[in-house]
Amino acid sequence: MRIAFILFDQMTTLDFAGFYEAVTWMGILNAKEKMSWDFCSNKEQITDDRGLTMKIDRVLPDLSDYDLLFIPGGFSTRQLRYDTEFMAWIHTAQNVEYKVSVCTGALILGAAGYLHERKATTNPSAYELLAPYCSEVVKARYVRDGNVFTGGGVSASIDLGLYVVETLTSSEIARKIQEKMDYPYYTAARS
Repeated sequence: MRIAFILFDQMTTLDFAGFYEAVTWMGILNAKEKMSWDFCSNKEQITDDRGLTMKIDRVLPDLSDYDLLFIPGGFSTRQLRYDTEFMAWIHTAQNVEYKVSVCTGALILGAAGYLHERKATTNPSAYELLAPYCSEVVKARYVRDGNVFTGGGVSASIDLGLYVVETLTSSEIARKIQEKMDYPYYTAARS
């Protein structure tokens, strides 16, 4: 499984880091075959909303080469959804099997058309912004509609990551990762 982590200026790092920590354990534990991931952006270096600067592995790669697309949130998503060059790049993920966002990353998924006729969630402060892009805004920590997963605000990224792990592997693997992360709050969706 190949994962594209989409990173951009002014993103909220916890949106990314919580999900990243949970799902990359699948590779460490050999729970998914051929697990790999790339840090992707529209530029070689990004700076988050608190000033942390990160170098990027892959600049504007063809996203159709991946199995899972992940988009974090941050205030900049409100403008990025209207950035034609950025959105054209996100559209290269049209055939990616799993599309995932946390917080206002859902605005990017929505602007790309990936939430059309689907239920979704985002940070509670952006429910109204998300509404035009989906069939229903669900006020929940995370939502799955088919192969599209959306998470609520910031720390929901950890819960969403564990839920995606559980969906792609098993509740046993999700519990094992939860223990490794010393995260007591996730309740497995399946028994």
